[in-house]
Amino acid sequence: MIIVSSCLIGEKCRYDGRSQPNEEALRLYNMGAAIPVCPECLGGLSVPRHAAEIVGGSGEDVLLGCARVICRDENGKAEDVTNKFILGAYRALAAAEKYSACEAILKAKSPSCGCGLIYDGSFSGKLREGNGVAAALLLKKGISVRSL
Repeated sequence: MIIVSSCLIGEKCRYDGRSQPNEEALRLYNMGAAIPVCPECLGGLSVPRHAAEIVGGSGEDVLLGCARVICRDENGKAEDVTNKFILGAYRALAAAEKYSACEAILKAKSPSCGCGLIYDGSFSGKLREGNGVAAALLLKKGISVRSL
């Protein structure tokens, strides 16, 4: 089995209330080979929600307690949602373990699902190298992760 980000199979769970269907993820899901997860929703975040970025590092740093996940509203007011991202990452890991998944296909650039590149924490649209919180945890536990 493979874990896939729920938004990639058409679930409207992204921060903006939309989905981002991907042909490969949909094919795997329709074949019964993929289990959809949304770490942000699993962590208790609503849909829609304010955009979030990792400030001060990457997903690995969040798991170590060295960085935070912050969301900002349209007025620039910040809220620390780190604990919800960590909870969602562990719940995504639990789903992967339940279904003996050895691979995850996750949403690119996301502060939870991004693999290799994430937004840099400045809320300016700039990217930096790094993984999201859930991607980092899955990788740490030996699950292969890639982004779409």
